[in-house]
Amino acid sequence: MSTMYEKIDELMDRKLKVKLGGGDNRIEAQHNRGKLTARERIDLLLDEDTFVELNSFIQHRATNFGMDQLEAPGEGVVTGYGKIHGRLVYVFSQDFTVFGGALGEMHALKISRMMDLAAKAGAPVIGLNDSGGARIQEGVEALDGYGHVFYRNAIYSGVVPQISVILGPCAGGAVYSPAITDFVFMVEKTSQMFITGPKVIQAVTGEKISSEDLGGAKVHSSISGCAHFTAESEPEVLEDVRKLISYLPQNSMENPPVEEASIDDGWNDELIDLVPISGTKVYDVCKVVEQVVDNGEFMQVHANFAKNIVVGFGRIDGHSVGIIANQPKVMAGGLDINSSDKLSRFIRFCDSFNIPLITFEDVTGFFPGVNQEHGGIIRHGAKILYAYSEATVPKITVILRKAYGGAYVALNSKAIGADIVFSWPNAEIAVMGPEGAANIIFAKEIEQSEDPALTRAQKIAEYREAFANPYQAAAKGMVDDVIDPRETRKKLKETLEMLRTKKETRPAKKHGNIPL
Repeated sequence: MSTMYEKIDELMDRKLKVKLGGGDNRIEAQHNRGKLTARERIDLLLDEDTFVELNSFIQHRATNFGMDQLEAPGEGVVTGYGKIHGRLVYVFSQDFTVFGGALGEMHALKISRMMDLAAKAGAPVIGLNDSGGARIQEGVEALDGYGHVFYRNAIYSGVVPQISVILGPCAGGAVYSPAITDFVFMVEKTSQMFITGPKVIQAVTGEKISSEDLGGAKVHSSISGCAHFTAESEPEVLEDVRKLISYLPQNSMENPPVEEASIDDGWNDELIDLVPISGTKVYDVCKVVEQVVDNGEFMQVHANFAKNIVVGFGRIDGHSVGIIANQPKVMAGGLDINSSDKLSRFIRFCDSFNIPLITFEDVTGFFPGVNQEHGGIIRHGAKILYAYSEATVPKITVILRKAYGGAYVALNSKAIGADIVFSWPNAEIAVMGPEGAANIIFAKEIEQSEDPALTRAQKIAEYREAFANPYQAAAKGMVDDVIDPRETRKKLKETLEMLRTKKETRPAKKHGNIPL
């Protein structure tokens, strides 16, 4: 009769086998690819010695194609929970050393159970993806497994933050789980995402392309917009995930964590010279943002995609805020299809997780062009209007310089629900710029004058004096206050504090129908 010590020895042996995954040779092969193992990644992501593993002894039950003779320790995925900055998170990490991390029925069950626990406990889910796709030997059971994961991604969207980290190949159905999650991180040169790989594309369309050029980090962070963050190495990308988590609440019922803020009077002389008075001169709006947020720390989201709009996270007085800003140095800060999608999704994320929104506005309008019109700028631009109108978190706008036409309305104007709108004294708030307005309003007068050029210049100046300023809008209650640029941070701190107890509801309904 065996003793308890023998039973414990057997337990330790079984646990060691699971921890080794595909074994030493495959672990070495993983390292030779410049990649870490599933467990090494978890160790880097989480606070030291906080990881608790779940369902480590689950095994597949496939019998076809010789699967009954094959073992898959841990089923090709490590799942469990731990802490980041002392706060609970749930994590799965696919193990490429076991069947190439391919997803089968029980692999998916481990992920699904972990996600269910995360939703019950109200804590973020982080997925470390490194998988060859569906486990073909399991057939439709593998596809059904993906379905269970996708369903949870969708149902728990807006309930707990969901973050995907792509750390290797991610092909076919495997890309749809990351696509539903809130943020996607990729490592340059070692991670790819695509629905169909280069070989299939070449066979079907004749196009030749490498995996990296088809679905690498650079492509998805700058062209497709499918990735929000990239880094040069796995340790860097996992550190960025930890940084992002610091701005987010645990779930939709909580507020983001508050950090201790340095005490200052909120008065900043440097803001005076950052924004040129002339509407045709460019500047970097990120420098304005950095002067306003705590310690100049601003974590841009989608930094390389649709650069004409800037979105990201910062803190004001220790409290997390979501920041949206036109970028005048790219496309004059105009709104196009991609920037509309980028900022609308960011608004909806912040609203889901109780993160106040601050909009720094300097916009001439929606970007003109046949490609934009035929590409559906009407539909995409409408997403901005929908997202801002739907959002119930504190919403503050600061008009830095120009605010023209429909873009002025769309970017969190008073009419679509802004709580407070500030304007700098140099701002021009009008239906269109003075040049265009004068050409239309005074067309006949200019044409019939003895010196059309002089008359046109006079009429532009006349229009600018009368309408292209913040005081017309302020007189009609569309701007709450015209402020000294140097007190922008102070005004934002005061307003956020005032709005901290804001409560706002929307009409009861199943859900709205955003113009996708």
